[in-house]
Amino acid sequence: MLNNSNFFDRIRLPFRKEKELYSSLYKALGFYPRNIKLYKQALMHKSLRKRNEKGRPLNNERLEFLGDAVLDAVVGDIVFRHFEGKREGFLTDARSKLVQRETLGKLANEMGITNLIVTSSQSSSHNSYVGGNAFEALVGAIYLDRGYGACMKFMEKRILKQLINIDKVAYKEVNFKSKLLEWSQKNKVSIEFVQLEQSVDDHNSPVFTTQVLLEGVEGCTGKGYSKKESHQLASKETLQRLRREPQFIDAVFAAKTARTKMEEEPVSVPEEVELQVATVGPEPSAPQPQAAEEFSLDDITAIPREKTREEIIAEAEEAAFAEANKEA
Repeated sequence: MLNNSNFFDRIRLPFRKEKELYSSLYKALGFYPRNIKLYKQALMHKSLRKRNEKGRPLNNERLEFLGDAVLDAVVGDIVFRHFEGKREGFLTDARSKLVQRETLGKLANEMGITNLIVTSSQSSSHNSYVGGNAFEALVGAIYLDRGYGACMKFMEKRILKQLINIDKVAYKEVNFKSKLLEWSQKNKVSIEFVQLEQSVDDHNSPVFTTQVLLEGVEGCTGKGYSKKESHQLASKETLQRLRREPQFIDAVFAAKTARTKMEEEPVSVPEEVELQVATVGPEPSAPQPQAAEEFSLDDITAIPREKTREEIIAEAEEAAFAEANKEA
């Protein structure tokens, strides 16, 4: 017979976990979800390899894509209104700093979102990419669950008022080239800054155009009034591309794999070179006799020499003596 206490414990367990998730999301976001399924999916890492009833992957990647677009729009709106009179370049930089992966990863850690991410046992959720991706996915979930206005309120009231100083972040100088070099060194990826063009503008000021190459794969270009500025802009755009385009990262690491494989292969000398070396070198000496496996006297013979007079007489006497003995 089934124990009643165990039976009710089994019933309560899913509700207890659901209640804990609701509580954690309220603490992180500042409101209770309406459609909890969206938020659960936003916290589902692709390493789980789950699929829905139609056999499609069930993870947070699609919500991350949506959240990324919504974040750009919301933060762009906030920055536009906050920095009245600032030019487009400044506004673009300010928005980029607020939505960059490093910033979102730190927010995910501070808000406790990182601890809510569900991954496989082999995967780690404690890095800025996974946390930042989940943050974007949650913004996508908020948009589908409550609309654009809720996303705006969440960013203004919860993020920019409580967690981020928008002025401090916007005016902070970011060395994008240094960050790209740090990334390439960490991942052992070769990097090169190639100057594509040097020209002058309408005011006769020099303009430099630089392109980033990662393992020979073309990254982004930057144009500035100094080489340093062009390097910074090219690095900034390349970092954005690394963040947004998995195909670009795949191409870079495929090129790295091909390079390292080629470096590890032994160098073979072409046949023509081998023949040339044999012809140019000194003439071969006469073949040396092979050493016998064992020392043998079979092939050694004595050289005959002429007998002395005394030896001839002695042999004759010995023969005569032997003959006499036979007759007796």
